[in-house]
Parts: sequence; structure tokens; C-alpha cells
Amino acid sequence: MLKPGVVLTLQVRNDDKVEKYRCKVQEVKEREFYVDYPSHMENGRTTYILNGTQLLITYVTDEGVAYTFESEVLGRMKQAIPMVQLSFPGYHQVLKVQRRQYVRVESNMDVSVHPLSFHFTPFVTVTHDISAGGAALVLPEKASLPEKGHIFTTFVIHLNNGEIHYLKLKSKIIRLVEDKAKNRWKVSLQFDPVNEVQRQIIMKYCFEQQLLLRKTHSLA
Repeated sequence: MLKPGVVLTLQVRNDDKVEKYRCKVQEVKEREFYVDYPSHMENGRTTYILNGTQLLITYVTDEGVAYTFESEVLGRMKQAIPMVQLSFPGYHQVLKVQRRQYVRVESNMDVSVHPLSFHFTPFVTVTHDISAGGAALVLPEKASLPEKGHIFTTFVIHLNNGEIHYLKLKSKIIRLVEDKAKNRWKVSLQFDPVNEVQRQIIMKYCFEQQLLLRKTHSLA
């Protein structure tokens, strides 16, 4: 539960990098909460974050369980302790973080595949699932790939705020898997490498898909 004294990690995406800040919860209300001024996690400097800035917030409970949710800077309050006002979406929008591994979600995202270390005919397909560490792609009927090596992939990621990202990633082929039930093949990929901004975009997409899945199940 979010409560006074809880330490938060704030992540802000700025162009080609992700900035991380640390702050402490001072007061919690139903749809908003207040924190002390965030300090940059690399240099320790107190930072002024503009109103309207979108945040990805992570915190760890006393039991060692990590949670994450999206927020926005709403304003500031001048008191004995200067505070920043942040939006709180409600606990139904707070997700438990799967630590030690990236969250993988099912997805039919468009992706183009091109040769890198060997020759094959480029093709366009969709993902079966994706995480910040890799993805599984559905192989079209006439497409062919070797069992090992690297390929060049471009993923088209649509976020809920209307942003569209074309992530161009070098991907390592891990394995080819036959899906006998659907009479098709899939290829498992590991992103090699993926930078922090690309990783955050994929994690945000996975976060949104998890919330959508939770909402769908609650309506079922």
C-alpha cells in the first residue's frame, strides 16, 4: 500500500534516455498523493520536474514486494516541506512487478524482419508475445530462418496515449518452435542489444496490455 514514508523510484523518458529519480511519500489522498522534491539517482541533485510530465513509478513494500503504476506531475505545494503533487490512478491500476525477469504479454504487434548475418527474403509478420528482453514471432507459411544467428527487426508499438514507436532492434534467434495445434512455426528472439529508452517503451506497452487484460477479465 502507498503510504507516508514509502520510497519511490520515478522514471521519466527524455528523448534518447531515461532519467531516474528518488523521493519519499509525504501524504496520500484518494486520487492524488504528495512527495518531497525528487533527487536524481545518479548525481543526487534535487530536481524540478515540470507539470504534466508522465511518470512510471515503482516502490517496494515492507514485505519486499515491488509494485508499479503510471502517474503525472500535477503541481506543487509550499509548506514546511516543499512537496510535489502527483496523480494516483487507484489500486486497480497498480501492478505487481515480476522481479528477476521481464513481464511477457501476448500480443499481435506488427514487425518486419530483415537479414543481418545471413541471407533470406525479408518478411512482415506479427508477434505472438513480447517482453522487454525479447519476443516470439509467428513465422509466415513461406518464410524461412536458420536456427541460429542474428536478424534485424522493426517493431511497431502503439501506446494508449497515441504515440507510435518504430523500434529497430538487432535480435538473436534463440529457437524455432513448431505450434502443432495451429500448424505453424514460431521463432523466439532475444533483443541484442536493447537500450534503456527502447526497454522502457516496451515495458510501458506490456504494462498497458496487463491492465487491459485485467480489465477484460473483470468484465467477463
